[in-house]
Amino acid sequence: MAQNRITRHPILDIAPGEEVAFSWNGRPLTGFAGEMIASALIANGIAVFGHHPKDHSPQGIFCANGQCAQCMVMADGLPVKSCMTPLAAGMRLESLDGLPKLPAADRVVQTADIPVIDIPVLIIGAGPAGLTAAIELGRQGVHTLLIDDKDRLGGKLVLQTHKFFGSVQDSYAGRRGFEIAALLAHEVRRHSSIEIWLDSTAVGVFADKIVGIVKDGGYRRVRPQKLLVATGAREKMLSFDGNTLPGVYGAGAFQTLVNRDRVKSASRVLIVGGGNVGLIAGYHAIQAGIAVVALIEALPQIGGYRVHADKLRRLGVPIYTGHTILAAHGKDRVASATIARLDKNWHAIAGTEKTWAVDTVLVAVGLAEVNEFIFKARQFGMHVFAAGDAREIAEASAAMFTGRIAGLKIAKALGMHAKDIPQEWIDKAQVLKSRPGRTQAAAPPAAEEGVFPVFHCTQEVPCNPCTSVCPIGAIHTEGDTITGIPYREEDKDCSGCLNCVAICPGLAITLVDYRRDPEHPTVTLPWEIRREALEVGRSIAVTDPAGTALGHFPVLRVRTKKDYPHTLLVQVRMPKELAKAAAGIRMPATAADALEIYQREAAANTAVVCRCERITAGEIRDAIRSGVRDMNQLKALTRAGMGACGSKTCRPLIWRIFQEEGVDLGSVTDRVDRPLFVEVPMGYFAGIRKGGRHA
Repeated sequence: MAQNRITRHPILDIAPGEEVAFSWNGRPLTGFAGEMIASALIANGIAVFGHHPKDHSPQGIFCANGQCAQCMVMADGLPVKSCMTPLAAGMRLESLDGLPKLPAADRVVQTADIPVIDIPVLIIGAGPAGLTAAIELGRQGVHTLLIDDKDRLGGKLVLQTHKFFGSVQDSYAGRRGFEIAALLAHEVRRHSSIEIWLDSTAVGVFADKIVGIVKDGGYRRVRPQKLLVATGAREKMLSFDGNTLPGVYGAGAFQTLVNRDRVKSASRVLIVGGGNVGLIAGYHAIQAGIAVVALIEALPQIGGYRVHADKLRRLGVPIYTGHTILAAHGKDRVASATIARLDKNWHAIAGTEKTWAVDTVLVAVGLAEVNEFIFKARQFGMHVFAAGDAREIAEASAAMFTGRIAGLKIAKALGMHAKDIPQEWIDKAQVLKSRPGRTQAAAPPAAEEGVFPVFHCTQEVPCNPCTSVCPIGAIHTEGDTITGIPYREEDKDCSGCLNCVAICPGLAITLVDYRRDPEHPTVTLPWEIRREALEVGRSIAVTDPAGTALGHFPVLRVRTKKDYPHTLLVQVRMPKELAKAAAGIRMPATAADALEIYQREAAANTAVVCRCERITAGEIRDAIRSGVRDMNQLKALTRAGMGACGSKTCRPLIWRIFQEEGVDLGSVTDRVDRPLFVEVPMGYFAGIRKGGRHA
């Protein structure tokens, strides 16, 4: 068994696959058949996949989503993206040091005709938006082709082990992301009019209104009457010294490795970004047995839901707002990282640096729409729709609604007798996109008798599953809106059923029971981390919502509810003056001390902006200061944006540098997009399939 496999998890079932042998630079190794090559390598402790041809810098996985080319390796003599290529028995894998060599031109390639497939609807992307759109079209009997470049339906839902917010009726609130993916996939497969292509990558949109798709090692040409782009989002990157070292991941890459492929890709991680993505990824890391030394956020406050931040605080993770990362240090991979506090002008304050020994820096500083297909399709006059993050960055629950709305719009555009789009759908989609609202001071119930829930969620967020599962209808939200803060009707006697504690996505409800011992009531706390720490009789550290320890108390009982088997309900007995403040359990020894010395100040100009071509922020700034105001000219002068990823990663960073230099962004000419958005072997366009066969 490879050294970095996750062998137990509090939420996920661990079912090892078929073990197969392969080699890495001549070294015999084993992995699981069908898992991505990158995951097999990292599971075997390999972080460096090659070296860049320009400066010999180490290259490793970065996005795990096929959006860049940093994880390229040689597989049986051919260059492949290791994050998108499945492992097969006997594979001969080699690191890519420099540029791959072209094969000898020793034969004439005979072209073959590639027929055009005409279809009413093509949906690119089988995440929450694409799936719900397909379901609406399936209900109308519309012949729909649904494609995705992964091996399963669900998109980013597959990576989510936490319970979702929203409502039970509309967005499966209280269920985990991978469970929602399975429910939506089952519904899609019920409709015979929906054709599904997995492991199929849309690579371009062309002037003849044809979408090029690579499937089964060959090229397909699809001409839809209506195109829905539900391609999701890609992660934004930060410019700091060492940002291209192996071990600097996007949060999605980290979750892919840990939650989809069950690979423990880190042992100690620093998280950069305090939105929901970063907060949730930190929780996922701890569930996988990975220590989170800290989470930092540049803004003065956390941007994600407070309940997500509180979960980390209760687990002992320090959160530093108003801080940024200065540098990641290491030779072949991350060995440490340095942060510093920011002043009001967003400059690092000397003397505030902290450096931790970490092997991973997880960057979660926002998402950018994968929308190049939309703009190209509009340019060529196609009837194109967009849904989910490809349209607007929001939560997955909102993407389900925008997908449903798009599905109905497409059906009506095709002349189907579909119902009008309910205003309720539009309103709910808007609500589910909303950012956190006001936060009120905690106000625990005054009662000290009977049994009742205590709500530790004091921030307005779109979530109300607790109101749906109360058997006596005693739980409501303020104003009876989904974003209202929950409360209990005190004239209704709580039965102590624990449904609300078990379903809460924020793990922000506890139950206090005075019936057996009014002076030392029983408190029930939700828990989703290490089960072995909860033996009956063992003393555990109980905290308030902010993570402050209230004391150590022995476990009386551990329960579960049938519908929520992975949320453990841990019961302890506490003094009545502490009981209503209890909110969670502290894991032992999760915090880490910072190293004492930071040896040098980060030089921002040396930070890499264009990963593919290794172009630094200083080179970009010099060009801008010389008068460049055209992204295409900038590319010609510096090669920034000329690499394999097609500027997917560096473009937002370059725009930011223009802004930092005081340039009016309206005066800057944007890049001209390539016809192809993904690298494709040239032979595919000639009808040659993988392995040299004709299509």
